[in-house]
Amino acid sequence: MTGTDIRVVVVDDHQIVREGLASLLGALDGIDVVGTAADGRDAVHVAAEARPDVVVMDISMPHLDGIEATRMITGRQPGTRVVMLTMNEDDETVLSAIRAGASGYLLKGSGADEVLTAIRAAAAGGMVFGASLAARVASYFSASAGPAPAEPEPFPELTDRERDVLRLLAAGRSNDAIAAELYVSSKTVRNAVSGIYAKLHAAGRAEAIIKAREAGYGRDQPGR
Repeated sequence: MTGTDIRVVVVDDHQIVREGLASLLGALDGIDVVGTAADGRDAVHVAAEARPDVVVMDISMPHLDGIEATRMITGRQPGTRVVMLTMNEDDETVLSAIRAGASGYLLKGSGADEVLTAIRAAAAGGMVFGASLAARVASYFSASAGPAPAEPEPFPELTDRERDVLRLLAAGRSNDAIAAELYVSSKTVRNAVSGIYAKLHAAGRAEAIIKAREAGYGRDQPGR
């Protein structure tokens, strides 16, 4: 054991599994098993006393399940990370564990190397999921994020036509140039300009252009 060893607590309600995993991890370089617990309630107490870097946590346990224990541990000890090691692989259980603060999620049957990698990653502040779960977790987060909300359109009081005209006004176009570019008559442009002045409470063309440019109009269209 060295001062740089990762301090680990192992939690599982099956004695053989708990002791076997503790023995396995304790034999690995860089790992110091500082405690074990047989259920979630005991895990909260052991974590509070041992102050581990990482808790390797089962989910289905008596008294207090691993997800609730994870929520309590990470809430009280932000520096302690939790890696779930369980037989449960349904999406809702995985996501519940993540929401509770778990930094990793592995299925029992994972190799020693995979468990060690997850512990090290969690201790370093990362998140690790077993190979069979990683794609599902990534898909969930992608779907949850969704597309970024669109920026609200400036001047919602204007019609689409009036906004098109205002953009070209801001770019320095004349009424005739605007009519040619939008394939409309000069009268249509004049009517749109009048509507713009009224709705923006602009005294004239210069004030309308200033307001438009302050909103970002005209920057991507060179004047003529």
